[in-house]
Amino acid sequence: MGHVNFKRIDRISALFRKEIGALVHDAVRDRLVASVSVSDVEVTRDLAHAKVFLTALVPEQAAAAVKTLNTNAWEFRRQLAHRVDLRTVPELHFHYDDSVDRGERIDALLRDDNGNQAPDRLP
Repeated sequence: MGHVNFKRIDRISALFRKEIGALVHDAVRDRLVASVSVSDVEVTRDLAHAKVFLTALVPEQAAAAVKTLNTNAWEFRRQLAHRVDLRTVPELHFHYDDSVDRGERIDALLRDDNGNQAPDRLP
């Protein structure tokens, strides 16, 4: 029975990622927030809370965007309730997903390291 619950939560998370992504896209298009997109959504088993992870085109603007989205989370929740066919819609908590930024830093470090190696040390 627990295995079925995980699949249901995964389906709900995917649905929320799609629908919240569309709502956030509309907010970006209407210039309510900086250019951000939804990278992932994690929903608790009891559907009480959902962590919405965002990536930003300009990382320096991410904190302001997250703050604005969290301030207006109740409105996003209300709009989400109209879009999905669920009895309860979780509270939304927006967070910045810095994994892309960390990946780019690691990639840059690796490129720099490869450029600094002497030709006889290359593999």
